[in-house]
Amino acid sequence: MRVYQLAKKFNLRSSELLKIIIKVGLKGKSNLSSLSSKEIKKIKEVVFKKPSSKKKEKIIPRDPVITFLGHVDHGKTTLLDAIRKTKVAEQEVGGITQRIGASEIEFKRKRIIFIDTPGHEAFTAMRAQGAQVTDIVVLVIAADDGIMPQTVEAIDHARAAKVPILVAINKIDKKEANIDRVKKQLTKYNLAPEEWGGETICVEVSALNHQGINKLLEMILLEAEMLELKASPENELEAVAIEGEMDRKKGPFSTLLVKKGTLRVGDIVVGKITYGKVRSLINWKGEMSKEAGPSTPVRILGLSAVGRPGEIFKKVSSEKEARLIVEKSAEKEREKGLKRGEITLEALLEKKEKEEEKVLNLIIKSDTQGSLKALCDALKNLEKKEQKVNILHRGVGEIKKSDILLASASGSLIIGFNIGIISENNALAKEEKVEIRKYKIIYKIIEDIEKILQGLFQPELEETIIGKAEVREIFKIPQVGTIAGSYVKEGKIVRGDKARILREGKIVGEGIIESLKHFQKDAKEILLGLECGIGIKGFAEMRKGDVIEVYEKKQK
Repeated sequence: MRVYQLAKKFNLRSSELLKIIIKVGLKGKSNLSSLSSKEIKKIKEVVFKKPSSKKKEKIIPRDPVITFLGHVDHGKTTLLDAIRKTKVAEQEVGGITQRIGASEIEFKRKRIIFIDTPGHEAFTAMRAQGAQVTDIVVLVIAADDGIMPQTVEAIDHARAAKVPILVAINKIDKKEANIDRVKKQLTKYNLAPEEWGGETICVEVSALNHQGINKLLEMILLEAEMLELKASPENELEAVAIEGEMDRKKGPFSTLLVKKGTLRVGDIVVGKITYGKVRSLINWKGEMSKEAGPSTPVRILGLSAVGRPGEIFKKVSSEKEARLIVEKSAEKEREKGLKRGEITLEALLEKKEKEEEKVLNLIIKSDTQGSLKALCDALKNLEKKEQKVNILHRGVGEIKKSDILLASASGSLIIGFNIGIISENNALAKEEKVEIRKYKIIYKIIEDIEKILQGLFQPELEETIIGKAEVREIFKIPQVGTIAGSYVKEGKIVRGDKARILREGKIVGEGIIESLKHFQKDAKEILLGLECGIGIKGFAEMRKGDVIEVYEKKQK
């Protein structure tokens, strides 16, 4: 059969078929009668190959998600009200936000999404979750009050989540306002303002008289532009639960923030413990929507239960599939007993084999500021090039719920010096599998941390050449493999040791001495000047004239 005849059969031009023949490696075959059935099959596969249906994902700029963090009563919600032109703060019990809320605005034709997280210590868990789903943290500090304990916690949570921080100095309209004092305090936490030669954007605002609001929004958009946020609305759905509530009449409601993909009414979604068909989508204003794309918060109705904050939802094809995923997840949790990696001295010592970056995260609590500073300085002095001490949070007073939650989220060890902990928080630490070490003597803390650091850094290894053997003959033995008939020229050859194969001075392979024989007898080692048979696990392509170099590595 000639090329043109086969081309006619496949409804192709001869030139097109020739390209396919060359593609499958049959160049120069103008007469196809000599082709085997395998080769003809190869050509058919290329000819009738279906074009890929996979579409290239459309990547578009994504709107920024902003979280307001800070000390209680520093005006986070009132500031958001000024931005949204709503009256949320007046409706809250005691003026404190009781749950995470989500809203959005349009400024200069660009959308900004806000997650308002609680500032009170009792809601630290939700605040930490807010920092994890956000792109930028706006740290709200009252100009008349300055940096307070919960402001410090907010900074630590934002840093633990690796989120950029923008500072809003609020209440500048007050007589007691001292903006320079706040900026000076910020420098102590490595948040030096731009105008003072630092990198932190600070905006002076007043939530009551709306002063500086536009500048704050401009700086948010500028920071977002630098982050180059992008997502694909056509990607697989990923949405994160940020709050949930049970409606007596309608059932469980969950607020989801869409991170990528598009959520639509009728979609079947599944999280870790929750699933269901989306019956309705409601935006932050209470209006019904048909779909929600990236960076869009929506309340959804139709899930089997209230979504747990932080639960990630994906789209599936059927409710049966969703139910099976949830059941499987529940079964795993039962089997593991909700097992989580324990944060103990022993667990930290095991990190040396698993992690490339050797960083020890610590949360330090002490009885006084003086002892706190002395302890933190002493621990930072233990740092070396290969060993880093990262003090995520430090404070005076007893170990609180917020300390335990931060330790759990960041994999930190809690060190307490001359302070206590209430039984409720002790129980939480056990539940979260966070280890708390309490001490009364500073040098005992330093000793323990030194031990951890010795386990965290990778020890320097020194290589020693044990021996060398020249390959003089190659034997291929059935069911055994390749055996190199060799002569020991230097040192000794030891079974079980590491070996590298050199050919003309270059390494061509590595392995382990798996078998070693002297004549027909197995041997543990063969000394200088003796002949032997060597089998290497991991490399079988040895040649006559190769050199087998046996070595070991020991810690310096």
